[in-house]
Amino acid sequence: MVLAAIDIGSNAARLLISEASVYKDGTVDFTKLCLLRIPLRLGFDVFDKGYVSDQKKKKLTDSLKVYKMLMDIYGVEAFRACATSAMRDASNGKEILEHILAETGINVDIITGQYEASILYETHIAENLTAGRSYLYIDVGGGSTEVTMFSNNHTIFKESFNIGTIRLLHNKVTDEQWEHMKWYIKTHTRHHHPIEAIGTGGNINKIFSISKRKEGKPLTLELLKDYYKELSSSSVEERKHLYQFRDDRADVIVPALHIYTSVMRWAEADEIYVPKIGLADGLIKMLYNERKDR
Repeated sequence: MVLAAIDIGSNAARLLISEASVYKDGTVDFTKLCLLRIPLRLGFDVFDKGYVSDQKKKKLTDSLKVYKMLMDIYGVEAFRACATSAMRDASNGKEILEHILAETGINVDIITGQYEASILYETHIAENLTAGRSYLYIDVGGGSTEVTMFSNNHTIFKESFNIGTIRLLHNKVTDEQWEHMKWYIKTHTRHHHPIEAIGTGGNINKIFSISKRKEGKPLTLELLKDYYKELSSSSVEERKHLYQFRDDRADVIVPALHIYTSVMRWAEADEIYVPKIGLADGLIKMLYNERKDR
């Protein structure tokens, strides 16, 4: 079964096409056939002006036309397209999605931050948790951060905060928002120590890659602090040169590290695991679960 997912975030739009293969013992493998990421940076419009500009609207529409062609070429049997924080906040978000549907045939759902968090928990993270332990899942995006707490096989909370990398770059996060996030994390994790963190998002994936850690090994909070100190003291151009970051990674990686390290400190989590999954992976598995018994 060939399935696809489109994730329209505040920093980039991603297309993931995967093939689900079922074996005799009932296990399922998801083989990645195509992964394409286009840095549209919708949040740069929305968090400054409140709407998506005509130029970005055209780029988004053209990107989805390409995605539709690729899905046709790969013989995709079902797909799901979702938009997150930037489109949630855009005053012309619904108008743009109606235009995209008319132009491409792709129906895009604007999902809430809490639903965004639940997709990953219900479709990936929950399967790999050890019973009787406490985990804090942290997903940092351009427009928002989703935090989910599970302990003893129960979900303690799922919360979305309008604190994201692009909002921070544009000084759109208030002290009150930071204080609320700090209070919320401290209050709702205090009875569940020790806590292990699980991080997703392009920025933590990139930090994991440059750290040269082996797959399955965690990053420490101290290491993240060191990267934050080093990268925040260098310019965007220096980060691009030193680590071969793309333009759209070199600027957001510092605020991303600020968010991850802050949440981990407040939760008293000393380590963070990086499974390298994202919203698109969750959407693929959700699609498979919906269709497997048809």
